[in-house]
Amino acid sequence: MIDLYCERLDAGFWAEPVNAITNMAFFFAAFMAWRLARERDKLDLPVRVLLGLIVAIGIGSSLFHTFASQWSLWADEVPIMLFQLAFLWLYSQRVIKHSMAISVALLLGFFGLTVLAGMNAEALNGSVVYLPAAVMLFCLALYHSITRHTERNGLMIAFGVFMLSLSLRTLDNLLCSAWPLGTHFGWHLLNALVLYLVVRSILMRPLTPSSQAQHNSAPA
Repeated sequence: MIDLYCERLDAGFWAEPVNAITNMAFFFAAFMAWRLARERDKLDLPVRVLLGLIVAIGIGSSLFHTFASQWSLWADEVPIMLFQLAFLWLYSQRVIKHSMAISVALLLGFFGLTVLAGMNAEALNGSVVYLPAAVMLFCLALYHSITRHTERNGLMIAFGVFMLSLSLRTLDNLLCSAWPLGTHFGWHLLNALVLYLVVRSILMRPLTPSSQAQHNSAPA
């Protein structure tokens, strides 16, 4: 059994009911992002992959907070890493419009920093591994705020929510005596919102002329 959070007191399957149930937020986030993508005629394969990874995050986290085993930990962590890489790639290609070479370099750099952070995985209750993601999100949010005309503060809001969720993840074990339930469930709820907001930042880029005409002709 892997015991990382306040709520788990034994090896039982249902020892973390709140941490397990709050993963439903990821499925809701995926649904809302899917609906927006469909409305904006941007439900292509790369976007579907992003949405599928959000669902995979919900499934993997649910498995970990019930089985609490090594294999379920991998099921929890791998989709999160894949989503970060997929989002960075898609934002780099579709919003910033980097060349293929620059996008690949960004991915390799981000992945390398995350691996380095993971070498000290126990620091900050394991949250240190997400510090490269926080830096990456802040840089993209700054770019988004400066260059975008539509929802220019969307990614900065996502960054603020992510820092709050990361704080809740970090503080969980420190607050066990005062709050036995812990705060990890807040990491789930807020991160679901973060995932929706970052996908939204890609979906809300300007429509193509043909898509704009179709969108405007749709019934109100």
